[in-house]
Amino acid sequence: MSQNNKSVRVRFAPSPTGPLHIGGVRTALYNYLFAKKHGGTFILRIEDTDQTRFTEGAESYIEETLEWCGMLPQESTKLGGDFGPYKQSERKAMYKQYADQLLEAGKAYYAFDTSEELVEMREAAKAAGSVAKYGIASRGQMKNSLALSAEDVQERLDSGAPYVIRLKVNSGETVVFEDMVRGLVRFQSDEIDDKILLKSDGMPTYHLANIVDDHLMQISHVIRGEEWLPSTPLHVLLYRYLGWEDTMPTFAHLPLILKPVGSGKLSKRDGDKHGFPVFPLDWKNPTTGETAMGFRERGFLPEAVVNFLAFLGWNPGTEQELFSMEDLIESFSLERVNKAGARFNFDKAKWFNQQYIIQSSDADLAKMVRPQVAANGHEVEDSALETICGLLNERMTTLSDFWEQGYYFFEDVKEYDRKTVKKKWKLDKRPIFDTLVETVANVEPFTGENIETQVKAYINDNQLGFGNILPIFRVSLTGTMKGPSIFDVASLLGKETVLKRFETAFAAFDASKQG
Repeated sequence: MSQNNKSVRVRFAPSPTGPLHIGGVRTALYNYLFAKKHGGTFILRIEDTDQTRFTEGAESYIEETLEWCGMLPQESTKLGGDFGPYKQSERKAMYKQYADQLLEAGKAYYAFDTSEELVEMREAAKAAGSVAKYGIASRGQMKNSLALSAEDVQERLDSGAPYVIRLKVNSGETVVFEDMVRGLVRFQSDEIDDKILLKSDGMPTYHLANIVDDHLMQISHVIRGEEWLPSTPLHVLLYRYLGWEDTMPTFAHLPLILKPVGSGKLSKRDGDKHGFPVFPLDWKNPTTGETAMGFRERGFLPEAVVNFLAFLGWNPGTEQELFSMEDLIESFSLERVNKAGARFNFDKAKWFNQQYIIQSSDADLAKMVRPQVAANGHEVEDSALETICGLLNERMTTLSDFWEQGYYFFEDVKEYDRKTVKKKWKLDKRPIFDTLVETVANVEPFTGENIETQVKAYINDNQLGFGNILPIFRVSLTGTMKGPSIFDVASLLGKETVLKRFETAFAAFDASKQG
């Protein structure tokens, strides 16, 4: 099916079983970009058929993540829409009719096997050196409506015996579908299990609910992770057996996001091991109380995260790397999504974030870092904070760097760079610095430009050398050799604070030499 002959409707359909992995956010992003590129609809559907794994707070976490990233759905549990409900547990009543339709057509059957009998089947297959699979080869030896007599089956149903409904996969069928990322994909039906469609509690499995919902919601394209590729032949058969093959959505299976080193899919364990987040937002486990840090709380801008994720599996075919959401929508195409897995590179994520911090206006950056200032017990006027942000923006990789890089704008220096003090501070040179302080005290007005002019004139007139004076000047005011123009820093601190810091620093430097 082409987007040219049917309006584009795509869905992001996560399960509320825990925090949304960054790979899931990438899937949502590609769905969102595709929908917007083609003037279509982006839907959020909650697939909560597995009630045993439901996690409190996971659904709201998903919604908050999409909002933070700027990927707002047009239909969802919260917004509603013409194809709701958008949560599978609220659609439970509608699934059985399709399972019954498959039963009546001979495409599905009742299975009464106990968990113990299923274990025995698997162990017997393992002992025989074959793959354990409930399907064409084994169904005749199990307790189901294909192997039992009609009377036995009816008696079990009448007595209320627990059962599941399984798909009956016919032998010798070829399953072929076109994948927008993988190209032509071909499977043989003999490779496919007779998957459970309806569980004993009446809830559908993912496979049945997914197909029914996509059909009823008129989903045009299913864009999802590579891990679902092995399930797609089963889904194609379901469309075929339900008579919906002609309106089946087009599939696109996205590459895995791989570990930074080694092989395999990126996991929380990798984040814990290497010290980077794999979730978009902080997540507090409601059972253990453990908190997993998210990109947001590590000081990442949502625009940077979106840009970074877009490149994990897609490339624009140009040298351009920085893309706004509007740029991504215009440039994105599934045809340029790679088949091979994308290596997660946290350093690259930080680079993207740094670029977006640098591009941010001082006013916007001030709003973003103000909570850090408040958390450390300080108040500062907007204009002053904006000026500080203008001085520090190129020195911040994440927003979390702000306080570490610039605490000295708000508090006295905590410690001095020992190496600089040891090398540059000489007790017999103290009079030179005392005179420097007098020079600074006489600067009017106390602007960065005037301070720089007077200090450099003092150094030149006395043939002192910048390398002998300016390191002490900087360390006295900030404690570090790193940072923006020290003359701009001095101007922002104000004359009174600058003179006080010189006095405190020189006393500490003297003490370090005398001790």
